[in-house]
Amino acid sequence: MSLYIYYLLFATILLLATAATFLVGFSKKNKEGNPKYDTRTKGNWSRLSWIYLIVIVSGYVAFFIYIVRLNP
Repeated sequence: MSLYIYYLLFATILLLATAATFLVGFSKKNKEGNPKYDTRTKGNWSRLSWIYLIVIVSGYVAFFIYIVRLNP
């Protein structure tokens, strides 16, 4: 199996997870269920951004290590 299939799979999962996060965040039910969420957007967005940054960078580092060890 070609590595490009794994690259495509990884990118697809990443994009779907990002889209799903935004859909949940902007959903009507979420806004009605927690009305204070909109008043604390700066803290929510900054925490979410840090989480995404850490996870994405960690994922790329792990992926790079995997590729390097696969092709010495």
